[in-house]
Amino acid sequence: MGGHHERVDGSGYHRGSTEVSVAAGLVGAADVYRALRDDRPHRPAMTLDEAAATLAEAVDQGRIDRRVADAVLGAAGHEAPTPNVRRPAGLTEREVDVLRLIARGRTNKEVAALLGLSPKTVGRHVEHIYAKAGVKTRPGATLFAMENDLLHE
Repeated sequence: MGGHHERVDGSGYHRGSTEVSVAAGLVGAADVYRALRDDRPHRPAMTLDEAAATLAEAVDQGRIDRRVADAVLGAAGHEAPTPNVRRPAGLTEREVDVLRLIARGRTNKEVAALLGLSPKTVGRHVEHIYAKAGVKTRPGATLFAMENDLLHE
């Protein structure tokens, strides 16, 4: 099938087109998910949750259509995604989950265990949170979470 490597933001290949059919989008998203689950020379296979989070990040970044990703994740046995809610500073839902836990004093290792992620993945989320929130420390991230009413959900 042609076009399954194209992305809705034009970042795909080989044409760089932003017009991606639903069928091509489904095949492309499924291909991405499957590739994330496989061992690669540059990285080990991701867990189910890590692959789902990575696919969700591609949606948040506008590369993959949300409906297409939801269909692929549903077919792979993941729970129904949470509704698309705009978060402060462009935080993803997973980043908000991580932020809530680190704001409550959890370590990366504890957050990883609670969310079913690797500590390295949590560390990447923390780095992204800091960059998006414009902070450099956990207390700064906690203050950001408090100011944006992110701790009560």
